[in-house]
Amino acid sequence: MDIVDRDLEKAERAASPQHFRETRHDSHEIERLPTTSSSSSSSASSAASVTRREMGMSRVPTQPDYIERNPVVLHRTHTLRSQHSGTVGRGLKSRESRKPLPEFGGGRPFPPPLPARDEYVVDFDGEHDPYHAQNWPLKKKIATAVMLGFTTLVSAFASSIFSSATMVVGRVFGVSSEVSLLGLSLYVLGFATGPILWAPLSELKGRRLPLVISMFGFTLFQFAVATAKDLQTVLLCRFFGGLFGACPLAVVAAVFSDMFDNRTRGLAITVFSMTVFAGPLLAPSIGGFIVESYLGWRWTEYLVGIMGAAAFILNLIFLEETYPPVILVAKAEELRRRTKNWGIHAKQEEIEVDFRELVEKNFSRPLRLLFTEPIVLLLSIYMSFIYGLLYLFLTAYPLVFQQIHGFSGGVGGLPFFGMIVGQLSAGVYVLILQPSYMRKLEANNNIPIPEWRLPPVIVGGISFAIGLFWFGWTGYRQDIHWIAPTLSGLMTGFGLLAIFLQSLNYLVDAYLMFAASAIAANTFLRSLCGAGFPLFATYMFNGLGIQWASTLLGCVAVVLVPIPVLFYRYGAVIRKKSKFAPEPAKVLGGDDEGSRDGAV
Repeated sequence: MDIVDRDLEKAERAASPQHFRETRHDSHEIERLPTTSSSSSSSASSAASVTRREMGMSRVPTQPDYIERNPVVLHRTHTLRSQHSGTVGRGLKSRESRKPLPEFGGGRPFPPPLPARDEYVVDFDGEHDPYHAQNWPLKKKIATAVMLGFTTLVSAFASSIFSSATMVVGRVFGVSSEVSLLGLSLYVLGFATGPILWAPLSELKGRRLPLVISMFGFTLFQFAVATAKDLQTVLLCRFFGGLFGACPLAVVAAVFSDMFDNRTRGLAITVFSMTVFAGPLLAPSIGGFIVESYLGWRWTEYLVGIMGAAAFILNLIFLEETYPPVILVAKAEELRRRTKNWGIHAKQEEIEVDFRELVEKNFSRPLRLLFTEPIVLLLSIYMSFIYGLLYLFLTAYPLVFQQIHGFSGGVGGLPFFGMIVGQLSAGVYVLILQPSYMRKLEANNNIPIPEWRLPPVIVGGISFAIGLFWFGWTGYRQDIHWIAPTLSGLMTGFGLLAIFLQSLNYLVDAYLMFAASAIAANTFLRSLCGAGFPLFATYMFNGLGIQWASTLLGCVAVVLVPIPVLFYRYGAVIRKKSKFAPEPAKVLGGDDEGSRDGAV
């Protein structure tokens, strides 16, 4: 019998109705951490305590004091409560009904409320509970991370592989290359709309279900593109492929947060970010070789469909749930079945979904943050420009390396590896800074100062601008060796990942319980730019020339560099005036008032 079975057997004995009938203890009240149900159940608990005194019953402690006061447990509980309130609501408040209660049935009156409702709510057995994903063996965490990293890579890979086939698709269906480029833009547009569905679903039903469903839908739509008989089928299926493919981008980072603690989460999220941005740069070369071969353009989609099917099978068979509230739901179901005590439940099971609340917390609130918060707006503009250029390069690189230097489609995609190497170097740079950040955190009583995240963003912004000028003025003439514009990717790739990774961390640290909304707003705006930039890239580079178009983009990048500098100097003052950024006192005290009311 393993440790999980022993814990279940112990919980079964403690929770069985016979235990409550036979056990007698002196009254012993436990000092509890306030939970989301405290206010709703306080009156019922008071009435139940009178009933217990009349019947000679006393409260049976279900958790030892060290669980209630352990800092790891307190931190996890507060974090999950904040995430919950920011995505799916706090419970029954939004579903109050004015209709009279129906009769209980059978001519019977309503039964009395459960005594001490909180004691029927399952929880983790301390900070080392094997059910919690952070306590999984390291091998299991690594295996899960690799599996989900592959899933994310497939989704990002699919976004750009179509770019290598746009010319052929245009000829096959008799349209211009700009129209066929819609297959790329609509996929990225699916990235903008997908998180609206997948993010709240992952908070309600856990991480595993949306990942499995999305990869199944993703696979179907990739094969649909591969077998399409007309252009409209190609474009529609590309959009829905992006909508389903957005799930790993929205959910996998949350899975890593479930599995890894503060000491190792930075490494995990850095690796995840590299898969997100390396995927679109790996695809053009592979797609180019496939299009030039006897396989033809349809096999670019068949390949992605096969990769998606592999990810779906892996997730279906091997992926286990990591979201703590949903793990507790499964634990409560097991205990109810084995103890026949039907009052046992998880806090997640008390939630009733209200459509209006979901729309507000996952759509209207992100838009309010985007247009009323200077930090969210300006950083989103900066990151949207950078993200748009990532997909604009899918058009610019073929112009330089295929039209000017005469490379084939497959070989012309290989210079993207310069950007990939630059991204890897940015990941290493961020990880090198991590020990210094942790020392600052410890010196500040583990209270993060968001502005500590910004120096790499400033460095990355300068590097990105230099890379754009370098690319333009070494790539517009054939007599300049092709390695020169290829090496410019070291600077642009470094800047791209450094800006993105630390800007997202800054938004999370600055908005905490509203971080999901801040990131949703950022994702929405940047995906729109990612969808739009490729559509005008060809006209801009042909009209202005490679060198002047790149100069224009480089000048815009230089203009945007002061944004992180501004927030590094004055970010704390701006956050004090915000309706959404938490006050330091609330962070210190773990006050959940911001997540209860906030600016809603």
